[in-house]
Amino acid sequence: MKRLLVLIAASVFLFSLNVFAGVYTLDPDHSNMGFSVKHMVISNVKGNFRDFRGEIEFDETARVFKKANAAVKTASVNTNNEKRDEHLRSPDFFDAAKYPEIRFTLKGINKDASGKMNLIGDLTIKNVTKEIRLDTAFHGIVKDPWGNQRLGFTAEGQIDRRDFNILFDKVLETGGLVVGNEVKILIDIEAVLKK
Repeated sequence: MKRLLVLIAASVFLFSLNVFAGVYTLDPDHSNMGFSVKHMVISNVKGNFRDFRGEIEFDETARVFKKANAAVKTASVNTNNEKRDEHLRSPDFFDAAKYPEIRFTLKGINKDASGKMNLIGDLTIKNVTKEIRLDTAFHGIVKDPWGNQRLGFTAEGQIDRRDFNILFDKVLETGGLVVGNEVKILIDIEAVLKK
């Protein structure tokens, strides 16, 4: 009998943890999967990916992410320069024909004393998976004029592209790289609660 009561109590506890957790789908029309990288040492080139999808499970009570995953189509890379974008799709960079997706899967979160969240997850590019950290700012939950519940947040991080076998290394006469090794990840997300 005691064992049965323990099982019931545990079930109620686990259920209560999920009562306020909602699953949200990324809204690509109001989101941006972006990046920034040094060009010839003196400037930054910014770009994004136009084709992506993903889901987030968010605990509205604790204001934390419980699960998250996203997939980005590498062929959709966009830097507002078609010649450069074709080069980015080539084996020098993303090799989009061979590796059509970049994937991210949330593994956990860290919350600092101020309540700021860091997302810890696995990033996979060109079949290489590395753990990364994304500093996150949560911007709230609202109802849109059509009755949909939406949440918004931004996330930023930094990776070394060489860790993912993106090894293009053309060098300037002065010794600097044409394309920097450090890539800033710049994400703006708006997601819609599944009904």
